[in-house]
Amino acid sequence: MADPDNKQPESAAGKYYVDTECIDCDVCRQTAPEVFLANEDGGYAYVAKQPENDDEVAQCEEALEACPVEAIGNDGE
Repeated sequence: MADPDNKQPESAAGKYYVDTECIDCDVCRQTAPEVFLANEDGGYAYVAKQPENDDEVAQCEEALEACPVEAIGNDGE
């Protein structure tokens, strides 16, 4: 489970986030490319913006479920 106390610093404020366990596997960016971006120097993904519509929310939930290291969180805020 993603740890809200260890969010990537670039993550946009809001309910979805990526924590420091991210291994930059690209699943989230493939699933929700409008929301997740890569920090290529750091080797991890982060939430560039919070979802803005139902489709993006569904994509974020799909990415959360598909993340192999459970680094994506939804804290409901």
